[in-house]
Amino acid sequence: MADEHFKTSFAPIADADTSILVLGSLPGDRSLAMAEYYGHPANRLWKVLAGITGNDVPLNYSEKKALLAKTNIGLWDVAHTATRKGSLDTAILNEVPNQLDQFIEQHPALKVVAFNGAKSEAMFNRYFKRREEITYISLPSTSPANAKMRLPDLCAVWEQILLYR
Repeated sequence: MADEHFKTSFAPIADADTSILVLGSLPGDRSLAMAEYYGHPANRLWKVLAGITGNDVPLNYSEKKALLAKTNIGLWDVAHTATRKGSLDTAILNEVPNQLDQFIEQHPALKVVAFNGAKSEAMFNRYFKRREEITYISLPSTSPANAKMRLPDLCAVWEQILLYR
C-alpha cells in the first residue's frame, strides 16, 4: 500500500528571463489536490506578488502563471519529495531536495532567491551552498499558518525582492 503521506512537489515555473526565484518548502494538500502552486485560497502569495509589482490579483491559474512571466518571478520548492501528514511545514519528514544547483546553472538571469518562510530556508541551507552571485532573502511565509501578519505588512517586507533584479 502506498504511503498516503508521501508528497511530491511540482515542476518549477520559470523561464530564461526569471530573475527572482521564490522557494517554498513543499506544496500543501490543497495545492496538491488542485495541482497549483499556492492553491489554498487563504495563502496570500498571489496577493503579495500582485501588490508589490503593481498588478491586479490573478483570478485563475493561467493568470497567476502570466503574472509570474510578466514579472520575471519563478516558483519552486526546496523539497522534491517528503513525508508529511497534513500541510504544516513542521510535519515535513524525510525530504529529498529538488535539483536547485542545476536550476541555478540553467537560469543565468537569476539574481534573487527568496525563501517563503523559515522551513524552505532551513532545508535549502541543509542541502545547498549559497552562491556569491545570488542575493538570498528570508521572508515571512504567505501561508494561512502565518495569519497573524497582515497583508500590507507582508507586502512591505516582500517588496525587497524587487530591489536586486
